[in-house]
Amino acid sequence: MNRNSRLIPGFQAVRESLLREEMAIQEIWITQGKKGPRVTEIVHIAERRHIPVRFKRASEVSRVLPDNIHQGFIALVEGFHYADLDQIVERALKVQGNGLLIAVDHITDEGNLGALIRTAAFFGSHGMVIPKDRSAGVTARVLKSAAGAHNYLPVAKVVNLGMTLKFLDKKGFWIIGTSVDEDVLSLYEFDWKRDVVLVLGNEQKGVSPSIRRLCHQVIGIPVTGQVESLNVSVAGGVILSEIKRQRAN
Repeated sequence: MNRNSRLIPGFQAVRESLLREEMAIQEIWITQGKKGPRVTEIVHIAERRHIPVRFKRASEVSRVLPDNIHQGFIALVEGFHYADLDQIVERALKVQGNGLLIAVDHITDEGNLGALIRTAAFFGSHGMVIPKDRSAGVTARVLKSAAGAHNYLPVAKVVNLGMTLKFLDKKGFWIIGTSVDEDVLSLYEFDWKRDVVLVLGNEQKGVSPSIRRLCHQVIGIPVTGQVESLNVSVAGGVILSEIKRQRAN
């Protein structure tokens, strides 16, 4: 393992990475004594791709990932490469009027970011933008939570989220913020059939005032039960599901 390697922990994340032929996987680690169909499947796919499999002591595996639930499976791959913003924009604009980007306004919880990456990939988003500072980056814990979905969703890291949103505005995207306020437009009343950047906010504070001022529209999820707010990945899933529904009709 060299210093440029990154670790992808967890069975599903390792499996998804192995199935992506373009992923440069250096080797697979499996804890010694682990048996069953999951081990057989991982070994079989790795052998087909000529990727070495190393059986490591559990203590050795836990030492390199002390704070992650790895399930006994780790993939060593080349360091994570953030996508180029221009490439993400080009990818989104190829589907005229149906481009969909996710911008995260300083989400700091790695588990939430990973889950959001998986949710965004599931609903066919074309890319995600995260700020460089005061935000979770793509770490091993994020990759574990994303469970391989990072392979399907390019993520760009930008120095200034506000300036990036202004750039996307000039490219023709509608910047749509989210809020838990009761006086904002319901997501079900908004017309999503346009190129959109969906801005999701920090777990505690939501979308910051400076970012909110850059939004063309702010929408919310109508509250019908006793719980006033949702986890950001769940809220993102609700909104993305409605976008998918509208665009399919």
